[in-house]
Amino acid sequence: MKLNGKTAAITGGTAGIGRGIAEAFLAEGANVALFARNPEKGAEVVAELDVGDRAIFIAGDVMEQDQVEGFIDQTAAHFGAIDILVNNAGGAGDLAPLVDLTDEAFDMAMKWNIYSTFWATRRALKPMIAQQWGRIINISSTEGKMGKPTFAPYTIAKHGINGMTKAVAQEVGTSGVTINAICPGLILTDLILQGGPATAEGMGMTFDEMIDMFSQESALKRPGKVEEVAAMAVLLASDAGGGITGGTLSVDGGTAQY
Repeated sequence: MKLNGKTAAITGGTAGIGRGIAEAFLAEGANVALFARNPEKGAEVVAELDVGDRAIFIAGDVMEQDQVEGFIDQTAAHFGAIDILVNNAGGAGDLAPLVDLTDEAFDMAMKWNIYSTFWATRRALKPMIAQQWGRIINISSTEGKMGKPTFAPYTIAKHGINGMTKAVAQEVGTSGVTINAICPGLILTDLILQGGPATAEGMGMTFDEMIDMFSQESALKRPGKVEEVAAMAVLLASDAGGGITGGTLSVDGGTAQY
C-alpha cells in the first residue's frame, strides 16, 4: 500500500497507459480521478475498476484550458486534496513531413501535449506546494529524446514536456514536490492498435512493419507493456521515489539509453 490515502488525478485515464496507471495506483491504496472526453466510457471504466468511492470520472477535453483546470479543482474538492498528477493524455496526431505540415496540425499537437500538461501542472502545483508534498508525472515518449521522419510536431511537443519537467523540478525542489517524465517506447495500447494502421501509412509502411521497426530499435526487440510503465509511475508517486526529480526516465526496452 505504497500510496495509501493519496489522491491521484490522471488525464486520459480510461484506456491504455492511463488506465494501467490508475489500476496500479488503486492497488497501492490511492484514490483516483480519471479525466477523458467520453462520459459513457468513463462510467464503464469506474464500474469495471469496482473500488467504490475511491475512483471517480470527470468528463472533459485536455485541449480546453477551463476543463483541464476544472478537473484539478474538482479532484481536490471531491477527495479533499490532490497529491499526484499524471499528465498522460496526448498523441501524435497527423503525420507529415515538416514542409507539408499545416498550422492546424501543429497547433493541435501543441495543445494536446504541451498546453494540456502546462495547464494541469500549473493548477496542481499550488495546492501541492501549500501542503509541502506532491508528485507530478508527465507521460512523455522516447520521441522526446530522439526523432523520426514525419513525427516533427509530436517530437517537438515531447521534447518540450521533458524541458518543462526539468525546469519545474528546479523551481519546486525544496517544496516537497517532485516532477518527472516517463518516456515509453512503443506500447501496444488500444489506441495504438486502433490508430496504428493510419500512423503506419503516414510513415509509408504497413502496421506490422511499423511494429517491427520500433521493436528492432530496442534492446529487448519487443514492444513495451502497460504494466512496465505503471510500475515506474508507482515508484515515482511513492515516498520511495522522493529522491528522483527532473528525470526523463526511459521505459522503452533500451531504445534511448539515457
